[in-house]
Amino acid sequence: MSQSLSESGLLPATPASFRAAMGAFATGVAVITTEWQGARHGMTVNSLTSVSLEPCLLLVCLRQGSVTGSAIQASGAFAVNLLAADQEALARRFVGALGERFMGLPPSCCENGQPLLPGCVAQLSCRLHATHPGGDHDILVGEVASCTAPEGAPLVFHRGRFGRFLPEATVQG
Repeated sequence: MSQSLSESGLLPATPASFRAAMGAFATGVAVITTEWQGARHGMTVNSLTSVSLEPCLLLVCLRQGSVTGSAIQASGAFAVNLLAADQEALARRFVGALGERFMGLPPSCCENGQPLLPGCVAQLSCRLHATHPGGDHDILVGEVASCTAPEGAPLVFHRGRFGRFLPEATVQG
């Protein structure tokens, strides 16, 4: 016998209730970067996931009309910088009003010229593979050309707050 929405405890989805529900899903934190016509762009995201291993594809969701998203679509390339647990300040630097987000950061680029950030737990260099509409966001699919994943703990985002991943002790038995 199926339950009604009220019996199940579920409520109709609104932007606020959907945001709260999705906020319960802990995610990693990344800064997406690109360079277009001599200007560097970047923004902090947590809407990022792998799509395919063959070919290596990932997707990232960026707000429609964002400066960084527009620059990625124009340049056809971007980098993904997965932030380390001690990089909350860097995550905050790439949120909100535009400014010189790269000031004071050591210049580093991947093979396709896209900016890389220092100290990340992983970095991926991508070619734009496809763009799809997704409500008030654009879904950008990137084909991963190169990547690295040095050791380190990731920065985590949960219920609107940054945090750290604490792995459980390995159970021996």
